[in-house]
Amino acid sequence: MLLASIMFAIMGATIKISYDFGMSTPMIVVFRGMPSFIIIFVWVILTHKSLKTKYLGLHIKRNVLGTTSMWLNFNALNLLPLATSTSLNYSSSLFLGLYLVLITWRKHANWGKLGSLVVGFFGILLILRPSIGHDQYLGAAFGLGSGILAAFAMLQVRSLGATGEPVWRTVFYFSIMMSLTGLIAVDYNEFATLDIRSWMILLLVGVSGLGGQLALTQAFGAGSPIVSAVLQYSTIIFSAILGIIIWNTIPDLLSWVGMLLVIVAGVLVVVIDQARALRVRWKYIVRHYHHHHHPPHPHPHRMHDRKH
Repeated sequence: MLLASIMFAIMGATIKISYDFGMSTPMIVVFRGMPSFIIIFVWVILTHKSLKTKYLGLHIKRNVLGTTSMWLNFNALNLLPLATSTSLNYSSSLFLGLYLVLITWRKHANWGKLGSLVVGFFGILLILRPSIGHDQYLGAAFGLGSGILAAFAMLQVRSLGATGEPVWRTVFYFSIMMSLTGLIAVDYNEFATLDIRSWMILLLVGVSGLGGQLALTQAFGAGSPIVSAVLQYSTIIFSAILGIIIWNTIPDLLSWVGMLLVIVAGVLVVVIDQARALRVRWKYIVRHYHHHHHPPHPHPHRMHDRKH
């Protein structure tokens, strides 16, 4: 999972560098999708796997949400410092948490979880607080929108994982959708203007994106989705470090506090969830143990009655 985080931080940085070199969003989207598409397609042919899916509806939902989220995220990366846009995109776990807490609220009110989510949203406010320049409002809106859509895309990924749909197939369909939207929107004259440096950077966007995507989908599919979500937060830290190294943008104190709160909130949500699961399991074990080792005793009064 840490591997996914490092990959995504590198991807964010290479996307930002691409914008610095004057490349357009559609071009970057094409390169984010194409390597995944080509590599998985070749692998499928070599291993004779099937691309057929029974869950087309779920894939379409996931891809529309995921692709829209990605376009918004790329634009946010262009308009905001790396750590800021990454934090906003990662607010998706908070939105997902909030959604899940609210739909199960009738059954059991989970105040601890709600509290930790509030902490996280407060963190987002600190990152966005008034000092975000007027020119950056649009970027902030893109970043938050991307986070909200990503939350619902994550739900679809989880549903697909639950049906037993293999990771690579989910990523494959996603990369097709991404590449298509990019190819429709891209200005083909732009390809002629790419020099070797631009090609290298764009390829790095695609490769780091694919690596991160596979590692992430694997982690979500296999492990506890919440532990994975927490480890994802390390991307924010890696992004902040890359931002300092490459652009020399050092986040101010409030931004650091905001980022920390977003991370702490994510970790708290996990801890609460894991604790609940453990409590349930523990109760079951204790009940089971009692039943086996302490058979019910006959009542003393009844023993007395029998003697008469």
